[in-house]
Amino acid sequence: MKATFTSTESVTDRRELLGDDDVSDDELAGMVADLWEVPDVTLLESSAQTVPYDVPSILTGARTWVRGRADAGAGPRDFTLFVKRVHHWRHSPAFAFVPPEAAEWAAATVPWRSEPLVYGSDLADRLPVGLTMPRALRVDERPDETAVLWLEAVEHAPGPWSVETYVDAAGLLGRMSGSPRVAEVADLDPLPWHITSFVEGRIGHSVLPGLFDEATWRHPAVAEHFGELRPGLLAVARHLDALAEEFARMPHRAAHGDACPNNLLRHPSGVGYTLIDYGFWRPQPVGFDLSQLLVGEIQVGRRDGDDLPELAAACLEAYAAGLAAEGLDVPRHVLRRAHAVSLVLFNGLPSLPVEMLEEEVALAEAGAVTDDFRAALDHWARQRAAIARYSLTLLADTEPAA
Repeated sequence: MKATFTSTESVTDRRELLGDDDVSDDELAGMVADLWEVPDVTLLESSAQTVPYDVPSILTGARTWVRGRADAGAGPRDFTLFVKRVHHWRHSPAFAFVPPEAAEWAAATVPWRSEPLVYGSDLADRLPVGLTMPRALRVDERPDETAVLWLEAVEHAPGPWSVETYVDAAGLLGRMSGSPRVAEVADLDPLPWHITSFVEGRIGHSVLPGLFDEATWRHPAVAEHFGELRPGLLAVARHLDALAEEFARMPHRAAHGDACPNNLLRHPSGVGYTLIDYGFWRPQPVGFDLSQLLVGEIQVGRRDGDDLPELAAACLEAYAAGLAAEGLDVPRHVLRRAHAVSLVLFNGLPSLPVEMLEEEVALAEAGAVTDDFRAALDHWARQRAAIARYSLTLLADTEPAA
């Protein structure tokens, strides 16, 4: 339905927080009319508040709630919109830490346009039953390599996931990856990306220095939880080129790219999920999305990794069933190997808690290391080691792709 705009001079406007991301009252009224599927609305009041979010992202500049009241002719009603600014990662504060000699190369290695392109597409109509995505009411792409997305707010059921929830989500991700209709929009982002970019960038600059530093392994938490894993991690590090080549040869299918529970919002009914955050949407080796599904909550400290092998086996079966339901026949050994290689490169090898070790050094210089910090570091190291252990075991149990 095409909305017409009705504005009013009596609007109470408190959207200063948005700055240049804001729109006119007429345009906001049009989005609310579109959201409610009515011809027009009178905008009565609106305000903006920062969305609390403690997971950093190099591709996100701002997350904002826009709330207000409007009248479509039957009396005032509340509305809520989610406004997200995404950008090329050169706009991220983290880009300042890239060595100047590597800046041009680094700037070309991280695609950023996937999310605005996905929200501007018809992916919502192609997703398998059980997966939905927020409606995009407005997508503004700008010449400075930023984009502002105005999305409907999504209600969801909070709380920890059960094993059954993980298995259900894995099956739907398998269906999404296997869907012929989804495959038609899997490569929307024209910016090329290759696994070598990740290996040379993220792993080469952020992972390998700590991995080959003796001081890392002398730390008590690392020595206790990662000591037995050191030979396996070093072996992977010494065979990165071969693993990257194998990754590139594997059959690729549509992948969300970061399908952790944080980006799979359970519908309030308890049936189905709203998939959000499409910043890394592109074809990846089949089974790629299983990695973040399984370890995402462990990485941020919301779940223990003690049952990771058993959970992974159940999710792998569900994912395979999802592929088969869409008519895609992937041999089980191929799927397991693709999962193993993806997991060890993106999660297993980078599992050492080097960020917290660096934070501990800074705190020690200030005389501010507490017992609580040491306990948190020890717990985090133990959980990250569970990820590394599972990834190395799975890699050893699977045969390289021909």
